[in-house]
Amino acid sequence: MSELNVIQRTKTLQTRETLANDLRKLGLVAGMTVIVHSSLSSIGWVNGGPVAVVQALMDVITPEGTIVMPTHSGENSDPSTWGNPPVPEEWWSEIRNTMPAFDPQISPTRMMGKVVEVFRAYPGVTRSYHPTLSFAAWGKHAQIVTANHSLDFGLGEGSPLARIYELNGYVLLLGVSHENNTSFHLAENRMGQRRIIEEGSPILKDGQRVWEVFKNIEMDSDVFEKIGEEFEQKYKVSYGQVGIAPSRLFNQKDCVDFAQRWFEQSNT
Repeated sequence: MSELNVIQRTKTLQTRETLANDLRKLGLVAGMTVIVHSSLSSIGWVNGGPVAVVQALMDVITPEGTIVMPTHSGENSDPSTWGNPPVPEEWWSEIRNTMPAFDPQISPTRMMGKVVEVFRAYPGVTRSYHPTLSFAAWGKHAQIVTANHSLDFGLGEGSPLARIYELNGYVLLLGVSHENNTSFHLAENRMGQRRIIEEGSPILKDGQRVWEVFKNIEMDSDVFEKIGEEFEQKYKVSYGQVGIAPSRLFNQKDCVDFAQRWFEQSNT
């Protein structure tokens, strides 16, 4: 969507202050742990763009709470798996040999949005060490959330998603749908019925660049919208608008537990 289209859709100027007020009306409070999924264009035209969105979230949550965002970087992966777009097979070996190792300070995200890109580089934000499935966090529990991110099963028990679960955190869908609800992948990992696959990425090990192979499950987000619709029929969800973005806030534990049961029942 072009910036002109966003401006035309926005009837009232959005600012750091107006967004903070909207977030509070939705149910965000100081001290909360929340994982945020967002679409800047859905919010409308914001004075300050993604910087204002990040600052508004920090104003509401305060340093006594914790903000988490997925900072995935899918390009740091085996080129044989790329399909959007694919690269010639004769390039694969050289790509594996020369791809820069993942660096949480400088490796960009891919297709995660402008808000995430600003957040990952914001002062005081820490990022977990996973070459494709990292998360960034700010606030009281940032170190707890991002430390010791397991290479194997990067959205499972050794992931920041599981730490948010343990902290009784919340999920904020800011102008996006349940298709973006990464926490459902934790439920996929917990059900224990997915096919296990191998993936590879360049990482730094003892200061040296190495190509590391690790395990993951075969994930499928195609059913996330259906799961989300059924979840919202049975559990407490706060609805509202942040800017002009339809938004939802709910407990992460509730949605993960519900999704795990849904997956298990659908496979019986």
